[in-house]
Amino acid sequence: MNREDVEFKGEGGVTLRGWFYPAKNTSDPAPVVVLAHGLSAVKEMHLDDYAVVFAEAGLNALVYDHQNFGASDGAPRQEVDPVLQYRDFRNAITYATTRPEVDASNVGIWGSSFSGGHVLMVASIDKRVKAVVSQVPFVSGSHMLSQAIRPDFIPHTRAALQGDRLHQFTGGEPTMLPVVTSDPMAQAVMPAAEAYEWFSKTSADRAPNWKNEMTARSLELASEYEPGSYISRIAPTPLLMIVAAGDTVTPFEHALDAYEEAREPKQIIVIQGGHFDAYTGSGFDECSAAARDHFVKHLQV
Repeated sequence: MNREDVEFKGEGGVTLRGWFYPAKNTSDPAPVVVLAHGLSAVKEMHLDDYAVVFAEAGLNALVYDHQNFGASDGAPRQEVDPVLQYRDFRNAITYATTRPEVDASNVGIWGSSFSGGHVLMVASIDKRVKAVVSQVPFVSGSHMLSQAIRPDFIPHTRAALQGDRLHQFTGGEPTMLPVVTSDPMAQAVMPAAEAYEWFSKTSADRAPNWKNEMTARSLELASEYEPGSYISRIAPTPLLMIVAAGDTVTPFEHALDAYEEAREPKQIIVIQGGHFDAYTGSGFDECSAAARDHFVKHLQV
């Protein structure tokens, strides 16, 4: 499928880069879905597959890398700032609505994992959004911290974060942490075995530009982020949440608790398998079809 390399300005004037997929079989302005990836991931990690499904259904699709990651500019490299990221989602919407191919009155947003939290935030405050899909979402920084850090590592991690603040304040380079690890006894931002397996395979197969590192400050910033607390404000924008019954990265029960706080119209779909099964195989087929149908229904395709 044809796609166009694009760039636009994000928060702080940082250049964000991505791909624009035009809607198939139409010469008229069509709805658009804006997509961005989760924690540390880059657009080559299967976001193109989702964009193609949407484009073939008559939806434009804009995919981009978060600032500090992948093809986008920004520094410090490999730093996750959730506030900048969800604000850049809004900048991406603005850019998309300036394109002649796009019907600016019909905008959808799609996020997965960490960006599944971003779309909850954005849909709650930006009413340009007419439909939202939140897939295997991150809903709580406090929950995430308890997943990422073993209890016996917490004092050491806190000391390391405080040391990193002082180090950078005095002109030092950011401390880096691995995103994933094969050693169950070692610290990583995502210590789950399924995370190591997916990132290792996917980066080798299709995303050699992905780096297995994040700044230590990213963990601190993510721990402060509570997008699930905004979920009740999304209505009347239609919400589809997709969760995985065996998710060990963004646990199923946390997403369900957040979903219960959402108001109608809302829908939830539970897939079998783990967090990363949403990106390949039958899990991808199920998730992409559900998201496509949600957008087609609510964006007047």
